[in-house]
Amino acid sequence: MTETVFANEPAIRLGFFLGIFALMVLWEFLAPRRTPAMSRWLRWPSNLAIVALNTLLLRLVFPAAAVGLALIGEQRDWGLLNNLGAPTWAAIALSVLLLDLAIYGQHVMFHAVPALWRLHRMHHADLDFDVTTGARFHPIEILLSLGIKLAVVAALGAPALGVLIFEVILNATSMFNHGNVRMAPRLDRVLRCFVVTPDMHRVHHSVIPRETNSNFGFSLPWWDRLLGTYRAQPAAGHQGMTIGIEQFRAPRDQRLDRMLAQPFVGEVGDYPINRHGGT
Repeated sequence: MTETVFANEPAIRLGFFLGIFALMVLWEFLAPRRTPAMSRWLRWPSNLAIVALNTLLLRLVFPAAAVGLALIGEQRDWGLLNNLGAPTWAAIALSVLLLDLAIYGQHVMFHAVPALWRLHRMHHADLDFDVTTGARFHPIEILLSLGIKLAVVAALGAPALGVLIFEVILNATSMFNHGNVRMAPRLDRVLRCFVVTPDMHRVHHSVIPRETNSNFGFSLPWWDRLLGTYRAQPAAGHQGMTIGIEQFRAPRDQRLDRMLAQPFVGEVGDYPINRHGGT
């Protein structure tokens, strides 16, 4: 049974992605949180093309990916958890928790190092905030991120099932917390104690640098609260806030070719953490 699951890992992840994407798109149409600033027909083709490009690139460069590396680690006793003798359930839970912390730390790093921000700002340059934004990352950032994830998986000795669960959760929550969806404020307050909600993460996509440099969590909201990067609401409110960054605000900047070129053009700006104007 377990071998069948891992053999079908790409299909499992794709199935979850398509199912959750469809649900979020339906929710966005039925109960949008904000009126879009741009037509979906202008943004979605490029955002979805990035998803297809990144998926193809990852399969070509890292065909085994993180789950495959975890399986090899289990066979060869690589990493911390494979040598502690912890119960399987504990190793899985701990690996999901620590991998999420690693993603939080990586996200902060991509905001703190100007060269890495050049890559990451393509994600923030989206002029709207919806489910497609959750998968809009530059291909070079995707490759670097996977390299970091593989290093963490190997060092941690994360069990393959824990890595698969983490990957599914990460993809699902990324689409959820980027959704342009409306929910009751009371429900949002409860949910953000356990998971990053759209209203919590939308603050991170504010054009104001001090708001951009907050709420770095993708799945679990606890790291932001524990490490002092949590911001409850945008200063202008969710209806009044401006999404995006100061650069690349022309509609033509949402074309695929210009999105791919963004890391190599223009100034780095004041968004990297600790730069002038970025606090």
